[in-house]
Amino acid sequence: MLLIALVVSGCDTMSAATGDSAAIVAADSAIAAQDAGTPALALPVAAQEAREGDLVLRVNTTGQVRSDATVRLTSEVAGTVHVVLVRPGARVMRGQALLRLDPGPFDLTLREAQAAVDESEQRYLESYVPDSIVNGVGPTDTQRKSLVMRAGLAAARVRLERAQRDRLKATVVSPVDGSVDAINIGPGEFIGGGQHLMTVVDMRNLRIEAQVLEHDLPLIRAGGEVNVTSVGAPGRIIRGRIDAVLPLVDSVTRAGRAVIRVLGDGMLRPGMYADVQLEAARLVGRRIVPSRAVIERDGRPLVFVVRDGRAQWTYINIGRNNGTDTEVLPDSSTNEIPVRAGDQVIVEGHLTLTHDAPVRVSAPRERESAESVAVRSRRPGSRHPGSR
Repeated sequence: MLLIALVVSGCDTMSAATGDSAAIVAADSAIAAQDAGTPALALPVAAQEAREGDLVLRVNTTGQVRSDATVRLTSEVAGTVHVVLVRPGARVMRGQALLRLDPGPFDLTLREAQAAVDESEQRYLESYVPDSIVNGVGPTDTQRKSLVMRAGLAAARVRLERAQRDRLKATVVSPVDGSVDAINIGPGEFIGGGQHLMTVVDMRNLRIEAQVLEHDLPLIRAGGEVNVTSVGAPGRIIRGRIDAVLPLVDSVTRAGRAVIRVLGDGMLRPGMYADVQLEAARLVGRRIVPSRAVIERDGRPLVFVVRDGRAQWTYINIGRNNGTDTEVLPDSSTNEIPVRAGDQVIVEGHLTLTHDAPVRVSAPRERESAESVAVRSRRPGSRHPGSR
């Protein structure tokens, strides 16, 4: 029994020694990895590149989206609806047939008008042809005109043209490319001339009428760029242009109006209210970083730049910003800009980072545009489109 106890004790001693050796090896490996510069735990962050470009300062305001063409189609002729070829919400092309009236009455009127023309032409010919054959002399132009009127040919031709036109108008076509908003009639219904049939809205060519306070009017110009955001298209920025700055200023609101042209993409719809940023000034050739990359430490602005898998905090001098991008100015002592174009600056996960922390960079999450946040956080027509 004593021999068995000694053997068991020896095995336990060897197992403990083996475990201690493994722990020592693991610790040595971790120390070696740390000495070799391999981070033990990399924090996930998102980054964007700093760039060289133009910083566009803007005037922020709001406006209502309108369509260049909202057409209330009415019937130009009376008749019974034979078939409706579209449904509400359908996309239609210019010249596409939308509705047809019963063609029977129009065909009958057309044949009657043609018969009346034929009869009048016969009376007109009988009024001068026999005498012309006998005398060998035809009527003068004045005589022809008089004979045409006596035969009723001129009036018959007008009635034929009207019947042909009404036959064409029995098919209602879309005057624009767009979408059908509402249909107010159905098959079998009798409609009178001038009755509202349906509405077609041009969803592609949109305009926004935005109010601009009078002290901001000198800052904007026709042709300037516009960023448009709306709650109906969250997280998206739609680009537009200032089409015109209208001449009148409202004496009560002290605001003028700017007309903005936008190409619709199906998200922006007529009737929506939209936040707009009007280009007020363009600072050319500036070093730019995303505004959300800039934070403060000890009262000084800085950004975290990713270098060799680590977050290096870099103090910067900031210039103007437009709510989305911030200008980086040269350092006052070295006259160099500490952030280079193409540097990855951290925009997410950097609020609690320390200098030289190991990081793992991923793409930024989809989130509401900083520009749209900036628009809502400022009153329309702010005097200062940028800030230092």
